[in-house]
Amino acid sequence: MVGNAHSTMLKASLSSKRLSLDDCRKPSMKMLNNAFSLDTSPLSADACALAEREIRETPEQVQKSLAELRELLKEKNTLLYKDTDEYLMIFLRPTHFYAQSAYDLMKRLATFKDKHEKIVGNPLPREEKKLFTENNVVNVLVDRDQKNRRVLIINMGSAWDPKSLASEQLFKVLYLVQIASLVEEETQVRGAVIIIDFHGLSTKQVMAMSPSFAMTLLLYIQEAMPLRMKEVHIVRQPFLFNMVWPMFKQFVGDKLKKRLFFHGNKMSSLHKYLDANMLPEDYGGKKPKLNYSSADWYPVLQDLQSYIADWNTYGLKK
Repeated sequence: MVGNAHSTMLKASLSSKRLSLDDCRKPSMKMLNNAFSLDTSPLSADACALAEREIRETPEQVQKSLAELRELLKEKNTLLYKDTDEYLMIFLRPTHFYAQSAYDLMKRLATFKDKHEKIVGNPLPREEKKLFTENNVVNVLVDRDQKNRRVLIINMGSAWDPKSLASEQLFKVLYLVQIASLVEEETQVRGAVIIIDFHGLSTKQVMAMSPSFAMTLLLYIQEAMPLRMKEVHIVRQPFLFNMVWPMFKQFVGDKLKKRLFFHGNKMSSLHKYLDANMLPEDYGGKKPKLNYSSADWYPVLQDLQSYIADWNTYGLKK
């Protein structure tokens, strides 16, 4: 019953010239035949039960919160936004359907976009193709974890050449990947997990990680990102990492501290949180060693060009 309510609720479409979630639910044959694709189906029964248990998502609460959030947006009249269920749900889910909290999140995101307009003002996949196809810094596992959460890999060690991918560009890649993940209702409910791999970290990466970059990244994750960030795992960090961590630590809030775990080279420690059966060999898992990168995911971003362009139009009223 809850699943039917969700499916009915999320049928509002975007403008005919732009891609909606319903459009995303009609993937191209290329995506259908490819492991690199997004799950754009309605919530599973298990996800609906989880949503009710963890974030108060029931048909009655959904309708009540949607009405309250619309009223707040109309009353404040300071934000440009899409007045559809599917769009507002993106902000209600991470805030447990408290309308005021959802409004505050929308405002923080709009303020962040305005402040960092050079980076996230209007990023589009077709204009950022090289960031995905010529670097292997950001990757998404094709396999979800044992809780059906998306797992994002960030290679901030030797795989990252700051001359090829500046820290601002790295943030842009992460931002675009996160927007893409929002078309997955399952990910909206279950959240995501990040593995930050510092294997081969050297001074050139350390020099690229400025306090400004650390502050921008963590401010977005903690204050403006409309996605449930469940865990962040730091792995394969060398001694040199001790030079980097103080820059990040000063911006880590109490909530994120509880979800941040350091494992070094002890993959058995990582497996306490992420089942080895769902991880690649790179992290002591039983899946094959990673043989794909963001280049393989780029066509998925390309298919979402119109959806991302639409998302870029929302923010503060000028």
